[in-house]
Amino acid sequence: MTVASADVIKVDLPVPFTKTWERIHGITIDGSTVTIKPEEFFFRYENPSWLLCDWQQVRDELLPAAESEDLTIEQLVLDFVKEHGHATTDPAEVLRTAHDVYAYMFREEHLQDPGLDFVPDGTLLMLRECGTLMALNRVELDGHISNVSPAWMLCAAARVVYDLDKATAEVLDELYHGTWFNESRRRESILAHAALGGRLVHACQGAPNMSGGCVVPFGTDVETMRRELAGMRVPWIERTLAPLT
Repeated sequence: MTVASADVIKVDLPVPFTKTWERIHGITIDGSTVTIKPEEFFFRYENPSWLLCDWQQVRDELLPAAESEDLTIEQLVLDFVKEHGHATTDPAEVLRTAHDVYAYMFREEHLQDPGLDFVPDGTLLMLRECGTLMALNRVELDGHISNVSPAWMLCAAARVVYDLDKATAEVLDELYHGTWFNESRRRESILAHAALGGRLVHACQGAPNMSGGCVVPFGTDVETMRRELAGMRVPWIERTLAPLT
């Protein structure tokens, strides 16, 4: 484990957080206040800095943008992040921004589709909370994973926090990364993640294997990230699942 000396992270979110996140070592929940001790919560915490864009500006200026035959939405996001992105070393700002992003992405209207009748109760809340904490993870441009917590291992963390079985946790993981298997939601996800400074990369290969994923900067060496993760995923998953044993 590599964890830089860091101050306790404390953030007040707009709504209460699930109390059973306290089953994960290093995190305390008091209503809507989340407190994290980095040296206990993270497996690695080497670079506590992040790139963000203002969420309200993303909503107002980027989400309505339309792709054209000359300009893809990915290029729109890249250009937007280059122009409006700002660096921060405040993890509370990251958590607040991520909460706004995922409160938007995982809205109640998503579950009105009859094709999603298989989605477990409470899924939207789980996705919002997991996404919020996952935003503190970080991958460098060279593909090195510099910040990683149990929240990276979405399936494993969900099993611990929400008492899910493995199959249900995998459904949650696929909904998070698969953006509801819907093209309009996929587009929305690409645009919304501009607020977190990059794009969402799924770490699983072909089938769910609890490898989670991360929002990474454009230009990141994803293959290096996946190779590094492949060498560490088993001990990280085991540590995440430890409260169940």
